[in-house]
Amino acid sequence: MSDAADAFNLDDPVLPRAIRKRALASGEFPYDEKMERETYEREMLAVQRQLALLQHDQARTGKRIVIVFEGRDAAGKGGAIHTYLEHLNPRFNLWVALTKPSDRERTQWYFQRYVDWMPAAGEQALFDRSWYNRAGVEPVMGFCTPEQTGHFLKVAPDFERALVDDGIHLFKFWLAIGREMQLKRFHDRRHDPLKVWKLSPVDLEALKRYEDYSAARDRMLEATHSAHAPWWVVLNNDKKRGKLGLIRTVLHGLEYVGKDAEAIGEVDRRIVLTPEQFGRSHRSL
Repeated sequence: MSDAADAFNLDDPVLPRAIRKRALASGEFPYDEKMERETYEREMLAVQRQLALLQHDQARTGKRIVIVFEGRDAAGKGGAIHTYLEHLNPRFNLWVALTKPSDRERTQWYFQRYVDWMPAAGEQALFDRSWYNRAGVEPVMGFCTPEQTGHFLKVAPDFERALVDDGIHLFKFWLAIGREMQLKRFHDRRHDPLKVWKLSPVDLEALKRYEDYSAARDRMLEATHSAHAPWWVVLNNDKKRGKLGLIRTVLHGLEYVGKDAEAIGEVDRRIVLTPEQFGRSHRSL
């Protein structure tokens, strides 16, 4: 952690200049500047039109899609889901953001409450955090035992194999941000009355456990990246590039009537990485 991060005070309305200056480049992010808004809006419109065609094709074929969004607090999961769903029918495209399990749910098979949200024919389910809570938030915050996490990492690939074998198209994304970018986004939330609701006691505690989350993430990626349910790591210091990379990965991974590879555009391989690529060059994220 940098000296500026060590001295960070969330309640100070002035963000340290060193953090603001370093935020975009933190975690070895590969771009010096954010994507220009005009370019982003033009390219995003093209991929959202393709998402609309995918939705129409789903209605015809009954295709089922599950997308998992994981990442640190303030990594941009909710914003990415919002953009993905912006022009889609909410009746058939589900934003799944579950609260902590009830007393009854804690006694059930761990995956049970997630199974309840699996899509029916023609639907998509987008998980804003998912069953991977047991590999990240829960062990880092002490909400489960090491044995429970170990068992989860062993059986999760089998659970996902069952989903895929049943015909569900499964995509898993880890949204990665640098340390200074996380601090900047937390600071923005703390001092913006329209965003302060996003901060919770768990979020604030997460600020102290950056390295613990990194270690949990690395273990999770190693144990649950598989041919049938691969992970994609999206470098999301620049949310515009991250959203485009994520949506393009989904669109290129599916077949549907009206698919136009040129309109979708190429996936930026400096932004969307395999776990192996991420591990070689971005462990500081």
